[in-house]
Amino acid sequence: MRILLPLIAVVVLGAVAFLGVQTAGLQYFFGVVIPYAALAIFLLGVIYRILRWAASPVPFRIPTTCGQEKSLPWIKTDPLESPNGTAGVIGRMALEVFFFRSLFRNLKFRYKAGDGSNPSLTYRRTLWLWLFGLTFHWSFLFVFVRHLRLFTQPIPAFVSAMNGWDAGLSNILQHFNVPPLHLVNIVGAPPLLISDVILVTAVTLLFLRRVLIPQVRYISLPADYFPLFLIFAIALSGICMRYFFKVDVIHIKELTMGLATFHPVVPEGIDAIFFVHLLLVCTLFAYFPFSKLVHMAGVFMSPTRNLANNSRAKRHVNPWNYPVKLHSYEEYEDEYRELMKKAGIPVEKD
Repeated sequence: MRILLPLIAVVVLGAVAFLGVQTAGLQYFFGVVIPYAALAIFLLGVIYRILRWAASPVPFRIPTTCGQEKSLPWIKTDPLESPNGTAGVIGRMALEVFFFRSLFRNLKFRYKAGDGSNPSLTYRRTLWLWLFGLTFHWSFLFVFVRHLRLFTQPIPAFVSAMNGWDAGLSNILQHFNVPPLHLVNIVGAPPLLISDVILVTAVTLLFLRRVLIPQVRYISLPADYFPLFLIFAIALSGICMRYFFKVDVIHIKELTMGLATFHPVVPEGIDAIFFVHLLLVCTLFAYFPFSKLVHMAGVFMSPTRNLANNSRAKRHVNPWNYPVKLHSYEEYEDEYRELMKKAGIPVEKD
């Protein structure tokens, strides 16, 4: 049920949008009301999460480091692993955000009992998880930025260039008859966008990882499967619109430009599959601040990543400390000297 429930939820969402448009004529509701509501929930939710993180006190430096902190001059330091200043923190954050450095160093251990007298514990890297994650996030970002062509007029040059690179790579692969791209070329469909293929492949691999590995499957919850199914359905509905249903792109851009300029109009003749795609995207936006997906913003607020490890160079005082009246030993002895003498405890002053 942990897998079935999220799958049913995504299917129900798609069916609601399709039937709502086809039978009840709710194009304005799914084309205007839902997108604005999802955007409002997304913005307010992310702001709320960021404010909560920012309000969390971090009295001490708690960076996660693997290298030697800067201390004595004859000790070799690691300015990137254990940065002492802002420049090092920016470098470490850039590697984490763009290349998932911590995931790259993910280790998997294996215990071998042997014959009972010589057990061993070995560690090895699991680069495939890093590769799946990196592929998924970069392809998703590429597809997201590529969709800006629907919300801008004129289309920015870099967006047009990205579309050209995507289709160009597809044409190169078709030239070498890489299946199934040459089949797409035969039926006369538009050039297959490689970023779509990579995104669907990466989501599928991340899903198979959760299903096929017993340890990962045991700890996986419906909240882990739901975004995977949702993103897969978004990509699949987008691919269907491009290659099979042939939706009216001009009318769709008229709708999206109206949303972007806050003058929404819903042209006639937009196929229902577009509203299914749009509702799934809106669901992802509204779900984002309240799910694990919000780690995209949370990584910038993580004190284990964004703090310099300069505890030896600089004294960090806990802001919660209240004034404490110190009681020296001399004062203690002056107060209890007679009692200490009666008890036979030696004193420094008679």
